[in-house]
Amino acid sequence: MDENVTPDDDNVVPVKPSPSFRKGSLVRVSRKAYENSLEADASDSNPPEYIFQGPGEILAVKGEYVQLRWRMPVPDVWLRSDQLESWT
Repeated sequence: MDENVTPDDDNVVPVKPSPSFRKGSLVRVSRKAYENSLEADASDSNPPEYIFQGPGEILAVKGEYVQLRWRMPVPDVWLRSDQLESWT
């Protein structure tokens, strides 16, 4: 049995492990994962294109959230790690 599933729940949804990002990693935001997220609903309806192009640098990791800094004069942001992909 999967260790992320509790047998008492009727609506069992397995938990996906998020990719492990470390401080200093370069990333960009996955457009597909971001567009239907709670963070997108709470933000401007037209997100800036630079978040999808990257790179953003990870400043801190707390649980499933990471703090990102972009290489331009804009505020740092917190996003869920499952909305990010490695920048190549």
